Amino acid sequence: MSKTSQTVKTNLHPANMHRHGYDFDKLCLVLPALKSLLITLDNGHKTLDFSDPESVKCLNQALLKEDYQIDFWDIPTGYLCPAIPGRVDYLHYIADLLGDIDEKIVGFDIGTGASCIYPLLGASHYGWYFKATDIDPVSIKTAQALAKSNKKVANKIKVVLQNQSSSIFKGIVKRRDYFHFSMCNPPFHSSLAEAEAGSLRKIKNLTGQKVEKARLNFGGQKAELWCEGGEVAFISKMIDESVEVKSCFGWFTTLVSKKDSLAPLKKQLKQVKASDVKVINMSQGQKVSRILCWRFN
Repeated sequence: MSKTSQTVKTNLHPANMHRHGYDFDKLCLVLPALKSLLITLDNGHKTLDFSDPESVKCLNQALLKEDYQIDFWDIPTGYLCPAIPGRVDYLHYIADLLGDIDEKIVGFDIGTGASCIYPLLGASHYGWYFKATDIDPVSIKTAQALAKSNKKVANKIKVVLQNQSSSIFKGIVKRRDYFHFSMCNPPFHSSLAEAEAGSLRKIKNLTGQKVEKARLNFGGQKAELWCEGGEVAFISKMIDESVEVKSCFGWFTTLVSKKDSLAPLKKQLKQVKASDVKVINMSQGQKVSRILCWRFN
């Protein structure tokens, strides 16, 4: 087998099937287009240029087809191309949080993006059902097409446009709805300049080379990457709205990129009288993040 590394990626969740790297020989069989993108290292191992969005997209297509039976997946140019191992890690930690539930599990994905990645992975791997939302019509149209084009998950994912761009749950969550969890990969940055700087740092970490300008579709769209006030403002809004729909959710969860963001958010959760607050640490390679979880009795 041809792997990126012989070392187990112990920072990934124990249930993550990507802990042992990628079997590129097997992946090239399911998606031959991947073969021309491979790079052979001095030690004979094969890898990819992970700073190249087309390479990452091709790898995703192969992984989704081979490991999750998602036969069709694509995103428009300029939209965020997610890394599969980190995305599925979030789902594994949610599974831990939920524990054993002997009923149909329904999740709520906030800002699903054009990739619809969390619902596709969650529906395929765990058999969960999802309502996925976004404020971007192009993302919604693409996500809807992805859900409908994959028979294994087509009846498990409902993609809905959030018409109220300043709202998260309002207008989408109905009084009689019940979701076992919500999840979100919020826009981390507070401005376009900060988002671009973050993309440049990411490319440097991946390649070891300093670049002056990030490739467009390596970064993502505005709503995917930044909002006024950054992740604290976005998650703070989520916390405020969660109080209004608390009877409709078992757990609320969100990724938090910056460690310093936790203190004000935990303070706010105390103020709104959340009955249970947890922080789950997770990491992938050099990227360290955490999942903030809360619920109300």
